[in-house]
Amino acid sequence: MIGISACLGGVCCRYDGQAKEITALKKLVENDHAILVCPEILGGLPIPREPAEIRGGDGFDVWDGGAKVLTKTGEDMTAMFKQGAITAYQKLVEQNITMIVLKENSPSCGSKSIYDGTFSGNHQNGVGVATAYFISKGLNVVSENDWQTVVGREK
Repeated sequence: MIGISACLGGVCCRYDGQAKEITALKKLVENDHAILVCPEILGGLPIPREPAEIRGGDGFDVWDGGAKVLTKTGEDMTAMFKQGAITAYQKLVEQNITMIVLKENSPSCGSKSIYDGTFSGNHQNGVGVATAYFISKGLNVVSENDWQTVVGREK
């Protein structure tokens, strides 16, 4: 069994109230081969919500105190993003999940790329807040772009 970002499984939980469904991943959930988590919702963020990006680094920098998660209007959402990561991890551990497929570019779930903190649409190499936490706890993190590499092994 694997974990999957809820938006990839068809849940309309993104900041804009949309999903980014990948049908094959949704089917894994429907067939009890995966569970869905959304660290942002688990951290108490509403749907829809103002877009947020990491300013000052990436998710590892957020945990180290060198970066923050800010909305476009400057509201500091760092604590909610961190709490959501912790709660999501606890949910995954309770289900004995050791691998998760995450939504790329997300300030929570990006595993290779995130937005650069300027709200300009530009990306930078780095990971989201939840991804950094999951990695630090030994969870195997896979990008939505590489999900095919794990689906066959985990069913």
